[in-house]
This record gives sequence, C-alpha cells and structure tokens, in this order.
Amino acid sequence: MKDLTNGSVAKHILGMAPPIMVGMVTIMLCQLVDLYFVSGLGDAAVAGVAAAGNAGFLINALMQVLGVGAVSLIAHAVGRKDRPDANLIFNQAIVLSVLFGLLTLVAGAALSPAYMHAIAADEATIEAGTTYLLWFMPALALQFASQVMGSALRATGIVRPTMLVQALAVAINIALAPVLIAGLGTGHALGVAGAGLASSIAVLIGVVMLLAHFRKVERYVAFNPAQWRPQAQHLRRILNVGLPAGGEFAMMFILMAVVYFVLRDFGAAAQAGFGIGQRVLGLIQMPALAVALAAGPIAGQNMGAGKGERVRETFVKAALITSVVMIGFMCLAQLKPQLLLSGFSNDRETMEIAFLFLRIISLNMVAQGVIFTCSSMFQGLGNTKPVLWSSATRVLTYSLPAIWLSTRPGFRIEHVWYLSIAATTLQAALSLWLLRREFRKRLATLRHEKSPEPAAPKRVASPVRAPA
Repeated sequence: MKDLTNGSVAKHILGMAPPIMVGMVTIMLCQLVDLYFVSGLGDAAVAGVAAAGNAGFLINALMQVLGVGAVSLIAHAVGRKDRPDANLIFNQAIVLSVLFGLLTLVAGAALSPAYMHAIAADEATIEAGTTYLLWFMPALALQFASQVMGSALRATGIVRPTMLVQALAVAINIALAPVLIAGLGTGHALGVAGAGLASSIAVLIGVVMLLAHFRKVERYVAFNPAQWRPQAQHLRRILNVGLPAGGEFAMMFILMAVVYFVLRDFGAAAQAGFGIGQRVLGLIQMPALAVALAAGPIAGQNMGAGKGERVRETFVKAALITSVVMIGFMCLAQLKPQLLLSGFSNDRETMEIAFLFLRIISLNMVAQGVIFTCSSMFQGLGNTKPVLWSSATRVLTYSLPAIWLSTRPGFRIEHVWYLSIAATTLQAALSLWLLRREFRKRLATLRHEKSPEPAAPKRVASPVRAPA
C-alpha cells in the first residue's frame, strides 16, 4: 500500500500516470492490431469489427460500476487507515464481477445479431461484426474480474503490477492475431473470429496472472472466501458510487451508436474510416486519461483522511497537466495526422474520412481532458451522480440534433464532427460548474469536522469589594 495523503501531489500524479497509461495504451494497441490485420479482409470486415467494438462501451459501463465503486470506497478506507473495510469492499466487488461476467456472456450470445442489424450498413458488415462479437464476448466477461483487481491496487496507490500484466497480455494478443486471423504459419485463417479469439485468450492469461499476484504478493487487500457471501449493505455502497459512473460509459455507447446510425447511408467506407479515427483518437487521449485516473485515488485517500486542501490541489494540478498534454496531441493531429493514421487501410475513401474526422475532433481535446479530470475527481469525492448528469446533457445536445441533421438536404459527414465539438465543450463547462459546487459542499464539511470545538470561556469571579 502507498500512502497518498502525504508528499507532493504532483509527484504522486506523475508517478502513477505512466504505468496507468502504458496499461491503457497496450489495451488500445490490441484493438488497433486487430483492425490492422482485419483490414486485409476488406472494408466490410473493418466496419464490422469497429462497429462491434462499440459494444465494448456498453460492457465498459458495467465494468466502471465495479471499478469506480471499488477505487472510491477502497481509497477512502485506505485514507481512514481502515483495512478491514477495504478488504470487505474488494471481496464484495469480486462477487459482483462474477455475476456481471455471466450476464455479459448470456446477453452477448442473445443480442449480438440484433445489435449489428441495428447499426451496420450492409449484410457483409453485419455478419463480420456478429462473428467478431461472439468470439470477443469471453474477453469482455473476464475483464470484470481484471477490472476489480486492478482498481483495488490503484486505490492503494499500486499501479505497476496491473501495467505489467496488461502489457504481457497484449503482447500475447499481438502474437496470436496474425496466426488466428490470417492463418500465418498454420494455413487455417479464422478471419474476424480469430481476432475475437486472440483477445479472449490474452485476457484469460492476464486474469490468471493477476490472480497469482494477489495470492503471492499483495498484502493490503486479499481474497477472503468468508467475505464472498453477498451482503446487501456493502453491495449498495459499491453500486451507489459505481452506477452513475457506469451510466457515463453507457452514454458513450449511445453517442457512438448514434454516430454509426447517421453514417450508415454514407456506406461501409464511412463507418470504417470513423472506426479507425476513433481508435486512434482514443490512443492519443490515453496520456491525459491516465493523469486523470491517477488523480482519483489521490483525491480519494485524502478525502478519507479529511485533507480537503490536498483534494483541491489534486484537481488543479491534474487539470493543468491534462491540458498541456492534450494541447500537444491536438497540434500533432492538426499538423501531422498521417503519422497517426498511416497503415490502417489501403482504401482511399476510408482514409480520407479518417483524416477529416481526426482533424476536426482533435479541436475538442482540451475540453475532453477537463471532462476526464472532473470525472475522476467526482470518483475521489465519492459522489459520481454529477458525472451522469453532464454525460446525459452531452447525449441530448448531440444525439437529437445529429439525427435531425441527417434527415436534412445537404447533410455532410463533417456536420457530425462539428456538432460533437459543441456538445463536448458544453459538457466540459457543466462538469466544472458541478465540481465547484461539490467542492463547496464536501470540502466545507471536512473543514467543519476537523475544526475543534471552541473552548468554553472561563468564568472570572467578580472582585469582592471590601466594606467601607
């Protein structure tokens, strides 16, 4: 366990962010590798895998319920020096991870065809996306347990083991992708099914490695079968913090589904170009997101310890760092987008759409960094409901106008991206306002709790006058 309630806040952020970033980048590289090898199968396969990957936002919503709930509550317990509560929350979250994983497998098998029919452009894309989803669902189901274990370590200030496990799992995925997708060395090409299978095998190995770490190395939080019986009170604690944060990712799923819906009339090349551009955008946003995720446990531990000023300092420094990082990548996307997008498709139309998407959408990267930081701070404060409200505002201000514009004469694909910039900027402003309000309420409470009761004034006896 690492105590984040003392020492330099900036040093804690910069120390935790790189391992978090490496872990996330390796996961994103895994998806990009899948797209790279699938691109040899044609635009329909690329569009199918990209559209199917959007279902990951919905699964990520459930993962965030567990991850955010575990990080927030365990970090608060660590700040209070309450190890029994930290362990209880961890084991109850593990129980939820098993239930959510089983739900994902069942729902994926039943709903994948209907989902792809709703958003895909043609039958070839529908078939490719459905096949990929069915083979990719075991990976998504297994990631619930991985999310809880990684979140518990991050709440205690430990991030390196998760990074190493994720990096090794992605290396396995990268090695398996050409073998299973293209049949390299075996002569048995599985196509898009091979992409999903490679991810599932890699995630399974990663979960096994994290389990081994907890059994042999981790000491502050640990598996305890006696705490695996579901306890309604503590499950509610996890869900009260996690559900609004999960709702944020569900909103992202809705946003992406709307984009695919309004692009369907532009054909498979448009959906493929958007899918490539979105993956690359996600990759270059990872450093800023890593900084924001590092800020959450720092704020959480200091919140538990009653150190309100360090909570506020965490936000200020994390917001400054994310803004600087986002400005740098925005300039790169504007000036040299080919460095980021080259090699993902040989189709000229697909790549033109990807270039257009990245140039326009990169203009809202600073606003997105602010949203990342505010969301992580709400997690640290233990109240994630404002995150849901700001995300819902973005959905409403984007989805309804986008669908309306798609029905108007002269509708062009870039209208979708410009509308996204406006909606993202509005969400960033709303998030800042909501966080300021939350600071006033919660940090004032901390100051009140820490302030000692004023001592009762001593009563001084009136001098007695001698009789004249």
